[in-house]
Amino acid sequence: MACEFQIFFNAGQYPRATEVALEVLDLVEKLEDELTFFRDTSRLSRINHNAARRAVDVDPGLFEILDLALRLHAETGGAFDITATPLWEVWGFARRAGAVPDADLLADAQSRVGSQWVELDRQRRTVRFLKPGIRLNLGSIGKGYALDRCAEHLRSAGIEHFLIHGGSSSVLACGAQGSTGEGSPGGTPGSWIVGLPHPLRPERRLGELRLRDRSLGTSGSQAQSFWHQGRRYGHILDPRTGWPAQNVLTATAIASSAMLSDALSTAFYVMEPQQVLDYCRTRPELAAIVICPARRHGGFEVRSIGLGEGELVAIPAGGDARGGEREKERGGDTLNRP
Repeated sequence: MACEFQIFFNAGQYPRATEVALEVLDLVEKLEDELTFFRDTSRLSRINHNAARRAVDVDPGLFEILDLALRLHAETGGAFDITATPLWEVWGFARRAGAVPDADLLADAQSRVGSQWVELDRQRRTVRFLKPGIRLNLGSIGKGYALDRCAEHLRSAGIEHFLIHGGSSSVLACGAQGSTGEGSPGGTPGSWIVGLPHPLRPERRLGELRLRDRSLGTSGSQAQSFWHQGRRYGHILDPRTGWPAQNVLTATAIASSAMLSDALSTAFYVMEPQQVLDYCRTRPELAAIVICPARRHGGFEVRSIGLGEGELVAIPAGGDARGGEREKERGGDTLNRP
């Protein structure tokens, strides 16, 4: 999964915390072996090698991932797609050598993309590809699934208050931060504080989120991008067009499961900001924060939906956390910042 996993506990709360944490990290290694696109021995690679010729049996955990991925592909109008690896390769991001591809090569890659060519048999629990050249890559959802599995293991060991993250872009928070997790002195439920990265200055926080029994996924392209003819192209590609998504600086999704928030953060980065707000408006269990370039050069606009009072605290340039001024817009919030 190409990232470091970390687990946080309240100091002294659980005598077996270290032992259980090591078990959880071993579980991450096992899941990596099963789900990775990059090892020929993985269960995912077995599907990629065989599913164009015959239906392939899938274990329950992997089938759960594929089932959600296909549902999100339909719900987001194709913005989320686990078959987009040919585009990632032709743009050079697989080699970390990004470049604008030749039109014919891009068209060929595009012809091998589309989750509509993946068929699941829920009764037999099999997967089959309806077109040659289709390959699955779980890079946009597998890390969240791993976090959910880790959380299950922690809870089964009697640990109810913890925060676990993979590479800081995928976070799952259970219970509350504090010596007992009982809540704040005022009687409101406690939570974990998670930083929201600044879209243009990754070393800074734009704000802080209060999470309790929820997960967060954030997508952005600052880490992998290149410049061509005065324009920056990031590694998150729109599978519908074959080109890097351009409308969003960062997209954050908050959901009940890390698998869902991980996948939706990628989809929200690809979708138009208004489409994200409309998607979440019909799903009140979700929240989203989409940061877009502002009309004036060098600025940005923060649009959010689904967050409760006090869940997001903005940090102004001076560094002290306080609420930003917001304007309600059709069920979402807008916050303009330099």
